[in-house]
Amino acid sequence: MNSIEDGNKQTSINNGNSNTPAPSDANSNQPPNNKERENWASGLEFLMSCISVSVGLGNIWRFPFTAYENGGGAFLIPYIVVLFLIGKPMYYLEVLLGQFTSKSSVKVWSICPSFIGVGIGQAYAGVTVLTYYSSLLALTLYYFIASFYNPLPWSYCREEWGSNCVDSNSKATNGDNYTSFNDRPTSSSEMYFIKQVIREYDDISEGIGLPSWRLTLALFVAWLTTFLVIVRGVKTAGKAAYFLAIFPYVILITLLIRAVTLDGAIDGIIFFLKPNWSELLNLKVWKEAVVQCFFSLAVGLGPIVMFSSYNKFNHNSHRDAIIVTSLDTVTSLIAGITIFGILGNLAHNLNISNIDEVVRSGTGLAFISYPDAIAKFNGVPQLFAVLFFIMLFVLGIGTLVAQANTLVAILCDHFKWMKAWMVALATSIGGFLCGIIYVTPAGQWILNLVDYYGATFVIFGLALFQIIGVAWVYGLQNFCDDVEFMSRMRVSFYWRICWAVITPLLLLFIFVYSMAELKTLQYAGMDYPESANIAGWVLLAIGFVQFPLWFIWTTTSNCGGSLWNALQKACSPSDEWGPSNPDVRKQWLMFKTEAQEKRNAKLKSDNSSSLFWRKVKNTFFSST
Repeated sequence: MNSIEDGNKQTSINNGNSNTPAPSDANSNQPPNNKERENWASGLEFLMSCISVSVGLGNIWRFPFTAYENGGGAFLIPYIVVLFLIGKPMYYLEVLLGQFTSKSSVKVWSICPSFIGVGIGQAYAGVTVLTYYSSLLALTLYYFIASFYNPLPWSYCREEWGSNCVDSNSKATNGDNYTSFNDRPTSSSEMYFIKQVIREYDDISEGIGLPSWRLTLALFVAWLTTFLVIVRGVKTAGKAAYFLAIFPYVILITLLIRAVTLDGAIDGIIFFLKPNWSELLNLKVWKEAVVQCFFSLAVGLGPIVMFSSYNKFNHNSHRDAIIVTSLDTVTSLIAGITIFGILGNLAHNLNISNIDEVVRSGTGLAFISYPDAIAKFNGVPQLFAVLFFIMLFVLGIGTLVAQANTLVAILCDHFKWMKAWMVALATSIGGFLCGIIYVTPAGQWILNLVDYYGATFVIFGLALFQIIGVAWVYGLQNFCDDVEFMSRMRVSFYWRICWAVITPLLLLFIFVYSMAELKTLQYAGMDYPESANIAGWVLLAIGFVQFPLWFIWTTTSNCGGSLWNALQKACSPSDEWGPSNPDVRKQWLMFKTEAQEKRNAKLKSDNSSSLFWRKVKNTFFSST
């Protein structure tokens, strides 16, 4: 295995022990069973598709409360630092892998076959997200239908909800005179969500209960919509992306304007933006910034690799990566200001001084706080409610379509005989059946458990191996040569130093800290039963074990000689690595040879320092 200073040993076209023949035999270098991959109709479709998956529900309900719970305005500093040192480099890396090979997130590991478990583990995490994400869309559709009622059903209290319930358009009179969180004044929007919509159990030990038929029907509609988009392939998904990416901003900006004009909104916004500087020294804040960055950008799940695999080989993906990652952050900030403006107004109406006690975080943020604000609209609140929940559905469907398409691409790439429409149908049916468990009275408990164990830590951990496999096993210089050939411009020092040093070190440090500080999961301040925690650890283990198992299998399957030779072969690029077009592949092989010869000549002519430092300088600063 090579490191950043050794571009010669690992470069497949120059290594006599590698699987890839030399350039002189380029005609035999065509990937087996290759077929022309469908492309986006235009580069703008790719950009819009990336926006539709990266700008989603995570920006609306996850980012604001993550920020508050980790220092308020001070969280923005770690978040932006993490964005530049981890988020952007990882996002651009995934775009490049997909575009260079025209393959899905599992097949791209022809770059280093022993690391294929990373791709499989990420696919597993994507499936876990796929199972519960659709249930959020079911809730959205439920509220969409309810938005046509006059008055809005969440705007007023029912007698059976108790005396602490406060209509969304009225004020509490008992203020802060309550002894516990459960005794506080509760808005009718929160009571409606808990008592009427999800009918939530107070304790999961009671069992999961029967699914709501209304939510089950809404879940079916969500998956039917997803199927109709993905069944026609990338061209249909690309056309839909224009609407999926642009429409939510129209509604979000409208809601922002309304939120900042509400009574008490300024208090909530200050609460969100006011820094708590002491939190900058809290490692938990930095960990949460990384988790939010991955969740928001959809890094480590496969959709970015999948989308970019349909790009034309010479597409300007650098520009798109910068646009999407920057727009994602701006959207999160807009959503944060909007949600805390609404919470400030909600605290004003409930006569509560501590905004963090107004409403629970999590799913309830989108389905309690926003509806509560809409109920206060002076004119036609039904219209704004309908538009808002259409926006939420559009945001969610963009992510769901992307994740479902990722699974379809993985299966179709691996099993060439499969028809895409059959895989899309099977994925939709399977997703619907798995999603039913989340529309039971214990659904939010299970969603929290699956998200925590089956997605968050798996995605986070495998991302570390992902960047190590590319930058250190395949080799930074090798990868930068590939990018330079594809983009016709040199990879800047910023990307090189992040991929090779800064990003993996930060990921390693934060991941070790996260595992060391791992605590028993809670939901709304309540502990899970032991059996649920065991099930969670099983979910986590299934995701993590993919990498070592496939590493061992790939290495032992190449044991034709010594263990070291088998390890080298398993960590060398396979015949399938490289551009899929045969003509482009020939040019790539010649380019790699010429680039290596130039570097070798430069190393010999430069005697200003030791060989090691000359190689480091060549890797990070010199052009090929």
